Amino acid sequence: MNAQTLVIIAGFVLLAAVIGSLIFLRGYSGRFTFDTKNGTRPRASEGEGNTSGLAYKGRFTLLAAGVGAMFTALIAKLWSMQMVRSDYYSDLAVQNRTRVVTTAAPRGRILDRNGVELVRNRPSLAVTAYSDLVDDAVLVRHLSNVLGLPYAAVRRNIRDNTEGAQAQHTIATDVRRSTVAYIQEHAGEFEGVYVVDRTEREYPFGTLACHVLGYTGTVTAEQLEAQEAAEQTEGSITYESGDVVGQAGVEAQYESLLQGVRGEQTVTVDAAGNVTGQVGEVPARAGTDIKLTLDVDIQRACEEGLEYAIGISKQFGYPEARNGACVCIDCTNGDVLGLASAPSFDPSVFIGGISNDAWSQLNSEESGNPLLNRVIYGQYMSASTIKSLSALAGLEYGIYSDTRTTNCTGYWTGDGEAYGKYCWLHSGHGTMTLEDGIVYSCDPVFYDIGHDFYYSKDNPEGLQEMFRRWGLGSTTGIDLPSEQKGRVPDAEWKEAYFSDYSDQDRTWNPGDMSNIVIGQGDLLVTPIQMACAYMGLANGGKEYTPHVFLSALSRDGAGEDAYRYNETGSKERLTAEVDKEHLDLVHNGLKRMIYEESASLAAHFNSLPVTVAGKSGTGEKAGEDPYGWFITYAPYEDPKYVVVAVLEQGGFGGSSAVYAVRTVLGQIYDAPDTLSPSGEDHTR
Repeated sequence: MNAQTLVIIAGFVLLAAVIGSLIFLRGYSGRFTFDTKNGTRPRASEGEGNTSGLAYKGRFTLLAAGVGAMFTALIAKLWSMQMVRSDYYSDLAVQNRTRVVTTAAPRGRILDRNGVELVRNRPSLAVTAYSDLVDDAVLVRHLSNVLGLPYAAVRRNIRDNTEGAQAQHTIATDVRRSTVAYIQEHAGEFEGVYVVDRTEREYPFGTLACHVLGYTGTVTAEQLEAQEAAEQTEGSITYESGDVVGQAGVEAQYESLLQGVRGEQTVTVDAAGNVTGQVGEVPARAGTDIKLTLDVDIQRACEEGLEYAIGISKQFGYPEARNGACVCIDCTNGDVLGLASAPSFDPSVFIGGISNDAWSQLNSEESGNPLLNRVIYGQYMSASTIKSLSALAGLEYGIYSDTRTTNCTGYWTGDGEAYGKYCWLHSGHGTMTLEDGIVYSCDPVFYDIGHDFYYSKDNPEGLQEMFRRWGLGSTTGIDLPSEQKGRVPDAEWKEAYFSDYSDQDRTWNPGDMSNIVIGQGDLLVTPIQMACAYMGLANGGKEYTPHVFLSALSRDGAGEDAYRYNETGSKERLTAEVDKEHLDLVHNGLKRMIYEESASLAAHFNSLPVTVAGKSGTGEKAGEDPYGWFITYAPYEDPKYVVVAVLEQGGFGGSSAVYAVRTVLGQIYDAPDTLSPSGEDHTR
C-alpha cells in the first residue's frame, strides 16, 4: 500500500468524521428550546448556566480531541511508512512484481593423473521459452516445424515446470546452428522464444573408464525427498527439481566437488505471474575440476586386454565368455591406475535423459548388465588365487609345515572314499611340498590343510580367520559407490543362511572346509579384494585403501591442486601380521608359478624386463563354463604394481585371464606380448 492510497483513505476518514460531527451537533441546537406544554413556539434559554449547554460543549471538545487523535495517528503512520520503513515496503513492492530464478552451473571436469581430460563440458545451444508461450498455438506450431519436433512434445516441454514456474523452460537442446540462425534471423516470428548457451557433458574417449566415471542425470524424486529429510549443513548443496546430478561412479561419489554454484536471474512478472523482462543476473560458477589416479594409457590397456582375453576365450571354445573385470593398482599407495569392467557402456546416452528402451537394455541379463562395475560389485569364487592365503594359514597354525608333503595321485580321499575329490590334474602331481602346491596349484595339498583345520581342537576356524585378516569378507573402502563385501563362510553363517534346511544340511562339515580352502564352495570375493590381498602379500602384509581420487584443482583457475588424497600420506587399510619366513615361502612359490608351472606360460613373461610373481585360478559353477582368474605383482624384488583379471566363463585362468594381465604389464613396461595364444589349459 503506497502513500497516495493512504492519503485517499485518510480523506474519507476525515469526511466521515465531519459528517458525524454535524449529525451530532444537529441533535443539540444550543440556544433555543421548545415548550411542549404551551405549543411549539421557541422561548429563550435560561442563560449560560444551563446544564444542556455545558453538556454540548463537553461533547464538542471530546469530538475534537478524538478527530485530532485520529489524524495524529494517521500522520504518524504515514511518517513511519514513508520515512522509517520505506525500504521495507519498497522491497515488498519489488517482490510483488519480480521473481528470482536459478540458472544451471557447469560441472567440474574430470582428469586423469596427468591432466588428460576424461570428462569435459562442451557448449550446447538450447531453445527455451516461458510457460505463457503455450497459449500461442500458431507460434508453437511454427516452432515445432522449425525444430523438427512433434507439436505435442513442444507444448509439453513449454509447460514442464521442473525447471521452475518463472524460469525459462527448455524446449530443445543441442539445437543445430542452422536452426538457431533461422530463429534469430526471423526474431519477429518467434517473439518469446530464446536461444541460450548451455553446457553438456562430453566424453572425449567414448566408453573409456565408464565404470569409474559414471554418469549424470536429472535429480530424482527420491533424492529430493532424502535431501528434505537430511540435516542441511553450511555449504551443502540444495537441489531443485530439474537439476543435473551425478548418479553413478565418480560423478556421484564426488558430486559435492563437481557440482557448481547456481546462478540467479531476477525477472519481472505481471499480475498473472507471466515473465515480462529481466532486471538482473548473478552468473553461475563452475564446479571444481578433479584429478583421478587413473593413467589413461594403463586404463586403455586394462580395457583392451580384457577385450583381447575374451576374444581368445571365444576362439578356443568358450562362446559364453563376454563378462569380466581387470584392475591395476599401485601397491605402494593404493592408487587405482586402471579399472575395467566388461561389457562397457556409453555415458553419453544419459545426456538429456535416457529412453526406457536404452535403460532396460543397460540393465538386462541378455546384455550382460553393462552398468555393473564388476571390479567392485562382482562377487566370485576366488578359485586357486586363495591358495596363497590358505598356505599362510596352514603355516601359522601348525597345520601344514614347510617340510610336510602330500602324495597327489589325482584323487584325494582324506575324508573317506565316499567323499573323494579330484585334483584338477587327474593324472596327479606326485609328491608335493606346500611351496610346490602353490606353484602347481595342487588341490590335494590344500585338501589336507582344510581337513586338518576342520578337525583341529585349537583352531578349527583358523583358515577363515586368516582370510579375514587379509580383508576378505569386508569392503575395501574404495571411493566408488556400491562396493560389495563378499563372504567368508563359517559354521555360524551356514546355520543362519540355510535356516529352512534340516539340521544335518545346516551343519558345517569337512566338505565345506575342503571347498573354501581352494576357493570354491560358498566363499565369495570381489576382484578389488583380491587386488588388495595381493597388495598385502607384495608389501609384507600392509594394504593401502584403494582409491580413484587424486586431487581437486583450485576454483580460481590457477591450476594448482587445492588438496590431495590423504595429504598426510597414503591411507593404510590394514596390516596382516604374519611370519616373514612364511611370507618368503609364498613369495617364492608365486614367482615359481609364473616361470616353472608351464613353459608356454613362462614364455609370455620372459619378454618383460622385470621378474613377475603371480597366481592363476579357475572357478567352477554348476551349469556354466569355468571362470578364469590371473593375478600378478611386479617387479618381484620391489613390487610396484598389482594386476588382477577375471573372466566369467572364459576357461582356465592360465589360458584366458592371463592375456588381460599381460597386456597391462606390457603397457607399463613398454614390452607388448608378441606370442600367439596357444589355447593350452594351464594350472588352475
